[in-house]
Amino acid sequence: MKIKGRNAVREALNSDVNIIRIMVSNSSKDKVLLDIVSLAKKKGVKIQYLDNKILDKECDNNQGIIADTSDFKYSTVEDILQVAKDKNKNNFILILDGIEDPHNFGSIIRVAECLGVDGIIISKNRACPVNDTVSKVSAGAIEHVKIAKVTNINTEIERLKQNNIWVYACELGGEDLDSADLSGNIAVVVGSEGDGVSRLTRKICDGVVSMQMYGKVNSLNVSVATGIVLYEIVRKNRS
Repeated sequence: MKIKGRNAVREALNSDVNIIRIMVSNSSKDKVLLDIVSLAKKKGVKIQYLDNKILDKECDNNQGIIADTSDFKYSTVEDILQVAKDKNKNNFILILDGIEDPHNFGSIIRVAECLGVDGIIISKNRACPVNDTVSKVSAGAIEHVKIAKVTNINTEIERLKQNNIWVYACELGGEDLDSADLSGNIAVVVGSEGDGVSRLTRKICDGVVSMQMYGKVNSLNVSVATGIVLYEIVRKNRS
């Protein structure tokens, strides 16, 4: 997998990602790039200086630097559950039900990391995998969030419930997010860009929460909506 962009490559260098080599523009004198190259040298990573045209053929919008890495290593649901145990805190899990756009997926990873989510669960089918675009849009957050790819989302939801984790779907027609009790061990399900949370998934959740809309447009981009819901959970649990 290729990681492109300054923030993403720097975060990869500061994590345990297996970086095979770094390709960097041979014409840039940008201080940020030079700092990243210096960090790569300290880490003993192979550096290859290339013409910008060659870099663009490897990846577009690369900001003058690309890291060649081994394929993304997914976590397990057990890994995600262990995060709360290690920190002696409540579970805080995000479940994505059919997010297919890599830009939305990358943005969701970024906001999830910022708000302290333990991990993200996605499906192997009908969902965007972790790829170069997802990594780029996440701006390095992908190196700090555990992501589990499972065969069946609904099976995992039932499993979380058995572990005393309350699972809530984010959909229209549910309890007002302002008044909902979102304390304790929480998992939030966010649906796909077009169809939302699937009918069966919504049915097996413990509840449904909705955001009040005050404008004339009654929907939000899924990554924006996810950020609002996650922030509200954090705010309620820290107040």
